[in-house]
Amino acid sequence: MKRILVVAAVIRSEGKILIAQRASDAHQGGLWEFPGGKVEAGETVVAALRRELEEELGIIATSYRPLIRITHDYPDKSVCLDVWEVSAFSGQAHGREGQPVRWVVPGELPDYAFPAANHPIITAARLPARYVITPDALGPAEYLHWLDERLERGVSLLLFRAPALAVDAYLQQAARMLMRCHRAGAKLILHGDPDFLRELPADGVHLPAQMLRRFSQRPVAGRFWLGASVHNAAELQHAETAGVDFVTLSPVRPTLSHPDAAGLGWEKFSEIAQAAHVPVYALGGVGEADVQEAWQSGGQGVAGIRGF
Repeated sequence: MKRILVVAAVIRSEGKILIAQRASDAHQGGLWEFPGGKVEAGETVVAALRRELEEELGIIATSYRPLIRITHDYPDKSVCLDVWEVSAFSGQAHGREGQPVRWVVPGELPDYAFPAANHPIITAARLPARYVITPDALGPAEYLHWLDERLERGVSLLLFRAPALAVDAYLQQAARMLMRCHRAGAKLILHGDPDFLRELPADGVHLPAQMLRRFSQRPVAGRFWLGASVHNAAELQHAETAGVDFVTLSPVRPTLSHPDAAGLGWEKFSEIAQAAHVPVYALGGVGEADVQEAWQSGGQGVAGIRGF
């Protein structure tokens, strides 16, 4: 089938995201979607984005950036969705073509029926651009101090990685950190065995690459976030088969902890991330200053320890 290039927008305003309902006689009619439409021949994606939002919603996008690019094959149609996040616009958004529109908080998006191709977009829309990982070998009080500093900066997704701790000590420390995260409106992801979530119902679990190999299907319930560490396209494909929500792809650059590991570089990172069907965080030798580069390379954002 010929693949149709479609531009779509995750439009944010005052903590909410705009969704629209498809006409009943349209393809996937009656389902909700992120506004957008087909990119015409000879038209750039950005030009199509601005045109579609003006035609459909009566707004002019003034600030936008890449979010995720997804390909999906339906039985009767193949689409490539080039999705952009719109953070500012002029005008009052409304269903200019008579379509119902609704502003919803990101956490409510899974409650709406979307076309299958939109599911990775829902995930990307709910995830932040920064995924912050704890440093190794801190003491109990030091972990809490480190955490408080990040929460004060507005970090909203954290991975508690502490390979030196025994399981019981790890879970006890995680419980203390989880309380602080939830008070601040942040999410805490555990690192390692999915069974940790039976002991402590945190917000999700992140599988190291060697543990990821054990799973051929999703090992946790859908209400939890499931992340995984990958280092190449083959591991990414396996992670997608295992039903992960997102991955970290590393190392983009050599790191202090693995100085002999050659970095992928942004070109290779982009090649792998652009082919993914889940959001991809850049990891390894990157930090706050690399967020824009990660976006332009097809990534969700950046993950790291020292860079934050």
